[in-house]
Amino acid sequence: MIGRIINTYSSIFYCIESYIYQKIIIYFMQKFNITELNEKTVEQLKEIASELGIKGASLKQDLIYDILDAQAVNVAGVNAVKIKEKEEKKASRKTNRTKSKQNAGTAEKKEEPEESNAKEQDSADEGKAPKTRKKRGRPSKSEIEENIPEKEFGNSQKRQEEESFGQTPVKDVAKNQEKNDTPPIPKQTEEQSKAANIKEQPLAPVVPVATSNDTDTAKEKEASEAVQQSVGVDGTRVFRHKNSTTLLDQVLPINQPQQQPKKQQPNQSQSNRPQQSAPQQSPAPNKPQRMPEQMEPAFDFKDVLECQGVLEVMPDGYGFLRSADYNYLSSPDDVYVSPMQIKQMGLKTGDTVCGTIRPPRDGEKYFPFEKLRSVNGLPPDEVRDRIPFDHLTPLFPNEKFRLESPNVPSVADKLGVRIVDLFSPIGKGQRGLIVAQPKTGKTMLLKDIANAIAANHPEVYMIILLIDERPEEVTDMARNVNAEVIASTFDEPAERHVKIAEIVLNKAKRLVECGHDVVILLDSITRLARAYNTVQPASGKVLSGGVDANALQKPKRFFGAARNIENGGSLTILATALQETGSKMDDVIFEEFKGTGNMELQLDRRLANKRIYPAVDIVSSSTRRDDLLQDEKTLNWMWVLRNFLSDMNPIEAMEQVKKQMELTSTNMEFLASMNR
Repeated sequence: MIGRIINTYSSIFYCIESYIYQKIIIYFMQKFNITELNEKTVEQLKEIASELGIKGASLKQDLIYDILDAQAVNVAGVNAVKIKEKEEKKASRKTNRTKSKQNAGTAEKKEEPEESNAKEQDSADEGKAPKTRKKRGRPSKSEIEENIPEKEFGNSQKRQEEESFGQTPVKDVAKNQEKNDTPPIPKQTEEQSKAANIKEQPLAPVVPVATSNDTDTAKEKEASEAVQQSVGVDGTRVFRHKNSTTLLDQVLPINQPQQQPKKQQPNQSQSNRPQQSAPQQSPAPNKPQRMPEQMEPAFDFKDVLECQGVLEVMPDGYGFLRSADYNYLSSPDDVYVSPMQIKQMGLKTGDTVCGTIRPPRDGEKYFPFEKLRSVNGLPPDEVRDRIPFDHLTPLFPNEKFRLESPNVPSVADKLGVRIVDLFSPIGKGQRGLIVAQPKTGKTMLLKDIANAIAANHPEVYMIILLIDERPEEVTDMARNVNAEVIASTFDEPAERHVKIAEIVLNKAKRLVECGHDVVILLDSITRLARAYNTVQPASGKVLSGGVDANALQKPKRFFGAARNIENGGSLTILATALQETGSKMDDVIFEEFKGTGNMELQLDRRLANKRIYPAVDIVSSSTRRDDLLQDEKTLNWMWVLRNFLSDMNPIEAMEQVKKQMELTSTNMEFLASMNR
């Protein structure tokens, strides 16, 4: 038995020595790569070549490649030697197995007659153990208690040997040598099964635990046979392998229930600390997000910051409050409104919302909306149950805007607004067209009308929408008119024109739903129709002038939204339409809108050429159902006046009316002077 142990250890040391020797040879044979060789000089390369036995190369590149080839050849030779050594080891193992079987048979024969010999007992302890147990058969209780340490020692050896059989095959010399010693062991286990059945029952889970161990622990157990004795809580002794860690944790949960888990838990917590700190460092912005919440009681802006804007609901359900300073387009001043707030408050696109906001926290891009104060100038409770604009009842205008403003300094041409007020009156809910040629003074007339309405009717909300106009006109209109000016100049794309027009129309509809009177002065509807024609996808049906058949549908909807609402509220749209510009498209657009309005004010180019302002064609200008706007006395006088002017051309008629109006300060005085 001692000889077999010496043989196994010698074979293990031989394998380790040969392995280290081969690694050393490979390291010294192949220690240069191509980059290292390129950095060396020619003399250094020649020295290396002489060590490897290379001759005949003089150039640097030739030396480098010869050295690399020589290193590769030497490594291949070492590998061939390794293969031969493995084959020799396999042959020697076969011979060792046959010899071990023969030695085991002779050892059993010698042990039977020589039990009394003390020297042979020391050399054959393992062989005698099964023999003595076989003689005992069924021992008494006293004998079992006396031989408990021996049985436990045998059981521990049995467990170690069963673990070695349950492991997956490993390509190590130590395992192959261990197989030479295993054949006698199953005999011992069969003979010990009856005698040690009582002690094996608590350790029954050992087999699945041993089979689940890693191959590394199996190698360590097979390499050394030292056994460490540990005493449990109940006083029983248990033997385990010296380097075994997982086996004791799983086999002895009862004997040592808290010793090793206590030692492992701190290690696990220490190993998890960097793992916990790493995720805390990645979402580091989450920590500053909580800090402002803690500081809010000291700096509470909840009811301090107020905002007002027009709501634009996005397709996803949330919305933004757009600022009029940026023409209701996306800007840094936008306020975020959540979908829940939009549903609870019953908000729609175009609502003028007033409320409080709070500063954005870290990670938030916009100011979030907090508390609703008013919607379209009314409390939120009154707005929630409003009737949609499309279901409101439209009526003819029955309340006239008084444009006559002799004491208003912002109205530059007081005579022009008097003529408009007399010959083509504008009422609340009017849908009017100012038909003009280029350079006839339509923009100046529109500005005077806006100032007159703002001065005489402060209850009206007025919006001036400039589409495709010059930037300097936008600035002049914003500075000289007391109204909200929204513009998209001619250098902007058509998509911007369309978007701004849609936002303005939605805002006006929401105000009308709440009972307000709104006036939109549009300059010009021809350019707006051109923008819709550009944006409209091609339908395949093109009208004369290049106008798509479906392109004028949306501008007609914009112009047709003007109406007087029953039981309060009105939307008045006064738009300019270009005529005789030399473009066939402008003529087609004008013809499409000509019959849709209920008021038309014609401007004549010939009057503008003679510098007669306002250049209004009095004969062609009129308002439908003006009997609802004028009183009976004024209607009778206008009936007489129109009969008198019908035979005159536009120039003569304008000169006659202007001459008489300059002598009076009001329209009532002008009409009264006709009887003289």
